[in-house]
Amino acid sequence: MSTWLITGGAGFIGSNFLRLLHAAPPARLLVYDALTYAGNLASIADLIDGDTVRFVHADLRDRAAVNDVFAQNDIERVIHFAAESHVDRSILGPRAFVETNVTGTLNLLMAAYEHWTRAAGTRRFLHVSTDEVYGTLSPTDPAFDESTAYAPNSPYAASKAAADHLVRAWHHTYGLPILITNCSNNYGPWQFPEKLIPLMILNAIEGVELPVYGDGMQVRDWLHVQDHCEALRMVLDQGVIGQTYCIGGHNEQPNLHIVQTVCDLVDQRLGRQAGTARKLIRHVEERPGHDRRYSINAGKMRSQLGWAPRFDFTRALGEAVDWFLAHDEGCARFAAVTTCASTSSNMRNACGDHHEKHYPGRQRRHSPAPSHAMRIPFQLVR
Repeated sequence: MSTWLITGGAGFIGSNFLRLLHAAPPARLLVYDALTYAGNLASIADLIDGDTVRFVHADLRDRAAVNDVFAQNDIERVIHFAAESHVDRSILGPRAFVETNVTGTLNLLMAAYEHWTRAAGTRRFLHVSTDEVYGTLSPTDPAFDESTAYAPNSPYAASKAAADHLVRAWHHTYGLPILITNCSNNYGPWQFPEKLIPLMILNAIEGVELPVYGDGMQVRDWLHVQDHCEALRMVLDQGVIGQTYCIGGHNEQPNLHIVQTVCDLVDQRLGRQAGTARKLIRHVEERPGHDRRYSINAGKMRSQLGWAPRFDFTRALGEAVDWFLAHDEGCARFAAVTTCASTSSNMRNACGDHHEKHYPGRQRRHSPAPSHAMRIPFQLVR
């Protein structure tokens, strides 16, 4: 029986995609994950059975480990999620982003090419990327689409752009059967609480400050993770080899509006007086190079593959609040100390304080920021 390799399968999007596949397994599923600070084995532990779903704890930067996976398994498809993905962390420590997102992708491409050279059939390499490779938009610019020129503005976006280019090159030079997707901001269950929506939910629950960069009017196009996973499955099964597909939620929202809505939802769920959580909002210094607006035109997905997002954002955001309320203790255990430097100890330890309250004295994994790291305000947005 063939095997589908899912890199980063213990991460936020990867774990949700694994659950989608597990509902009707198309093949044996092999999860490959380094379990860095954002990898959560608990999110998929109930699926791992040693047969239909197996787990390999390894790093894509380890070329030998990547080669071993291909040598020991009949890998039919690769779904490549694994990446360092947080912009703030990339500003503080860009090397890890180049090593994982660029070198790790290179190792995966080389292994796939080596083992697939004489292989026939339905082999496909799906590279999951981001809209941030396209740079920033003004309020009146048209949305990004597959023809938009690359213009990455952060170390994270640059590393993903480099990976995208490598994947494309392996198709045009070596004939590797690749597909690339670029998605907008995701939200939903199992998201690591350094990202905007889960961080604001957990902080609002705990009464911790809600730091917002600048005026908070940076616009993002929000995509529910389940909509994203369904789109990825369509691309994997029906997409044209060598092509790119943009996946968006058709839901542009300013960050400040998201935070305010989360505040109101948390107050409602906890029976608090209206406006209680909004008082926690603090506007902090703008992040260096902060992109002003992202927007995705997913017309190609709709016209060629028949995909459209199903989730209503207002309802789904309320469901996200409910999920994090129900999993509050687990999120505390999962949270890690951010590497983002801050002028405020409350902001710097937003996740850490939550962890210490519920799990005093337990060690939290983190990657210390380099001594030369730029000091930036702590607010966690992809």
